Parts: sequence; structure tokens; C-alpha cells
Amino acid sequence: MKINADTDRCVGAGMCALTVPEVFDQSEEEGTVVLLQADPPASMDAAVRRAVHLCPSGALSLA
Repeated sequence: MKINADTDRCVGAGMCALTVPEVFDQSEEEGTVVLLQADPPASMDAAVRRAVHLCPSGALSLA
């Protein structure tokens, strides 16, 4: 599973970083999403899907 993050759409809510801090972080300057792992291991699929679902701006998607 590959994660796509649209930083222009991100509102900096931080739900992704709170849900899966091993995969997502937030930029200190802008507060937008930072991908720590664009293609995380399969063992993290459920948590990553939950983070994508929780994103209030729809800035995250899966490929």
C-alpha cells in the first residue's frame, strides 16, 4: 500500500500523526503532514487506513 499526501489540502489537524506516528508526522513550520514512510509494511495496513479515514481535509489517499 502506498500513501499519497496532498500538503496543499492538509489543514494540520494532526489526526494522522496521532493515529500512526511511525508513518506520519507534522511539519514544524507549516503544521502539514509529513510522510515518514510512504510505503509502510503490510502489518500497518489497518492503522494507516484508519488514519486516512480520519483525515478531516481528505489530504491522504491510498494507492
